[in-house]
Amino acid sequence: MTPTWTLVICLLGAILQQFMPRTEPKFARATALLTAFLSLAAAFSGVVNGMDPGVFTTLTRAPWVPGLGIEFHLAADGITHCMLVLTGIAAVAGVLFSWNVEHRVRDFFSLYFLLLTGCFGVFLSADLFLLFVFYELAIVPKYLLIAHWGSKNREHGAMKLALYSFVGSALVFAGILACAWASGVGSFSLQELGKHAFPPDFQRWVFPLLFVGFAVLAGMFPFHTWAPTGHSAAPTAASMLLAGVVMKLGAYGALRAGVALMPQGAAMWQMPLGMLAAIGIVHGAWVALTQRDIKYIIGYSSVSHMGFALLGLLSLSSAGLSGAVLQMFSHGIIGGLLFAIAGRMIYDRTHTRELAELEGLNLQKLMPFAAVSFVLAGFASMGMPGFSGFAAEAHVLAGAWKSFPSLAILSGVGIVLGAAFTLRVVHRTFYAAGAGEVEPSPASTKEKQAHGEALVISIPERLGAMGLIAVALAVGLWPRLLLDWIVPALESPLFENLRKSGGLQ
Repeated sequence: MTPTWTLVICLLGAILQQFMPRTEPKFARATALLTAFLSLAAAFSGVVNGMDPGVFTTLTRAPWVPGLGIEFHLAADGITHCMLVLTGIAAVAGVLFSWNVEHRVRDFFSLYFLLLTGCFGVFLSADLFLLFVFYELAIVPKYLLIAHWGSKNREHGAMKLALYSFVGSALVFAGILACAWASGVGSFSLQELGKHAFPPDFQRWVFPLLFVGFAVLAGMFPFHTWAPTGHSAAPTAASMLLAGVVMKLGAYGALRAGVALMPQGAAMWQMPLGMLAAIGIVHGAWVALTQRDIKYIIGYSSVSHMGFALLGLLSLSSAGLSGAVLQMFSHGIIGGLLFAIAGRMIYDRTHTRELAELEGLNLQKLMPFAAVSFVLAGFASMGMPGFSGFAAEAHVLAGAWKSFPSLAILSGVGIVLGAAFTLRVVHRTFYAAGAGEVEPSPASTKEKQAHGEALVISIPERLGAMGLIAVALAVGLWPRLLLDWIVPALESPLFENLRKSGGLQ
């Protein structure tokens, strides 16, 4: 088995869902869980088979549109493997936290695996045009999952996310065509384009098209407002994938197509775009501190944390870039866990996301597992040593300090604000003084809640939460698990132009 099978498994899984009995959703759920585990196994296959993380190894290569130099070219290096494993873990966790879906279960999981197909495809693409196709493929199922299975303001959230995505995609498409035309190599191959030294004047105007176009999906300030709206409207599994994987597509594209191909352009735009990344860190944390809806708090938190990934990319240093990839993985795990707890464990049971209402429900006694899980996820989110977020942000700040010390200091303010809003939401949701006087009693679940049945955390949810916490701890205690794959990839020929321009020091 090779990582290419992630695409085959997810695509077949999406199709197979339509053959499941409509009246027996348990078969659709079981098939979805099996598909997710198989995709995770395929994602790990490159690591298990001993592939060299410093080599962009071709997995599949065939002509697709020969007249335009477009190939179906899939390849992987250490960075790719990290993103594939993240996607596989998120896929399994998302299914576990979707065990309660009752409405059109087959269609839900079909769209779920189509979205995963697009995500795996982006990370595996070694052809820029193919990468763009998979990037666009992810938008449609993402829109439908939110619009049909979402909660509050779902149509508005889905449309806003789609519109922002398409605007960013238009910039990316223009940049990709410009690269293919200016290179003269007659190919969209990342390897071939990486060998070409684009003129500085060309890089000056193409780099922002590629970087900003991709960074829109990464929640870059001031193009970030789709993120909290989309996160809050999405069903649990979709918000987990949105925060955990989809936002990483933008940062990954900015790295592969922007920083790696246009290093001189990156140096020209380093400070202004770095300022936007740092402002996004502080702004996201500040707005999260003022929110009253728990999913909006986590949504703005995601904007803040993805700001660290973008800041690391713009540092153009080895520590910054490795920290950016580590942050992408870390936030994918932690952000997904926070949305799982907020959406499935809390909102689906209490039917409210407002802190003012949650603080009177005595949730630390009614749902102790959810309380402990949220506290651990909160500690991980605010960069507590021992969790993956600490290692990632430390690397990013070390890289940023070399390139722009003032922005590194400003980003530190975001860390302080992050601790403040995390402690605030943990306290008000689970441990507020005077809690316990009001029992949650939505009309639709009064009888169950009277016996305490509706607040019991299910086994799939417990397994999903414990798995994500274990990954965050493992990477936090031993970051070399990922850095041994990320750092060699940064030394590969794909980043030769960046090294020649003085980056990766």
